[in-house]
Amino acid sequence: MSERNTVLRSMHDVGLAAWFGGSLMGAVGLNSAASAGGGTWRNTAQIASVGWAKWTPVNAAAVAVHLAGSGGLLGANATRVATQKGVAASTIAKTVLTGAALAATAYSRVLGKKIELASSDDPADFEKAAKHPIDTDKAQHDLALVQWVLPALTGGLIVLNALHGEQQRPSQQARGALRHTLDAVNPQKR
Repeated sequence: MSERNTVLRSMHDVGLAAWFGGSLMGAVGLNSAASAGGGTWRNTAQIASVGWAKWTPVNAAAVAVHLAGSGGLLGANATRVATQKGVAASTIAKTVLTGAALAATAYSRVLGKKIELASSDDPADFEKAAKHPIDTDKAQHDLALVQWVLPALTGGLIVLNALHGEQQRPSQQARGALRHTLDAVNPQKR
């Protein structure tokens, strides 16, 4: 009989929802609004940078909450992951996708900070930029790609989460456990 893990599921789902929603809103809304209202490259970059800087702490909290919920659910479902056919594979896929989404999030923040520095009017930032020249064309190009990669990756996590939910149905658990046992008894047949 499955136990309830409402708090862990809520952490997992709410954190992921904010991570996905924030990245999608940024790509569709914030970046487009900055482009439409900025006029010049510098103004556009400054508007987008302010918005992303305000979102970053919320996003970091959302990712942390999601990861805490994910880790807790993995611990709570360790037996099912080990004994129900298909669950380990989908768990590995979720782990790989989560790692890719974390990497894309970190990379987009690094690129965003570069653009923020390059577009700043602060004299101290001019000195920093002079010491470490920034290829703004490359950073902008990479950001244009990553802004869509991130919602795609987190959206993929949402889909895999739906699969995990389906795998937790009692009929799926019984069938998966039976397949796992049959494979262990007679591995050549499968």
